[in-house]
Amino acid sequence: MTQHHASCHCGQLEVTCKGDPIMVGMCHCKACQKRTGSTYNLGAWFEKSNVTLAGHEKIYRRTGEQGTEIAYHFCPDCGSNVYWEASAMKTAIGVAVGSFADAAFPRPTISFYEKRRHGWVKSPENIPRFKEGANSEKM
Repeated sequence: MTQHHASCHCGQLEVTCKGDPIMVGMCHCKACQKRTGSTYNLGAWFEKSNVTLAGHEKIYRRTGEQGTEIAYHFCPDCGSNVYWEASAMKTAIGVAVGSFADAAFPRPTISFYEKRRHGWVKSPENIPRFKEGANSEKM
């Protein structure tokens, strides 16, 4: 079975995921832009039962635009946001794709908040693209 290993910048907080992700999502919402310091978040979701966590962490909690509660787990030493949990996906954990540092990692399979996507950012063709969250109008 495939294993994917992710870690924070300093290597103290680690995530090991067995198997392939359930989905790899791009989120262009303003909160993800601010949290990542980039134009969008790219997260891979895995079943919790296939994820092993190691290291110390701090947690930042917020409520998303559609009412979903999200807990972001980050390294208290280097500040890297490595993984998160959302109330809408109780059996899964999202992991920052950049934390895997793997150029062969699977490409995005879905894109959210396309209405806030920067015009020069291109979402992969042939994936579902939503104007806002998952229950919104498709693009």
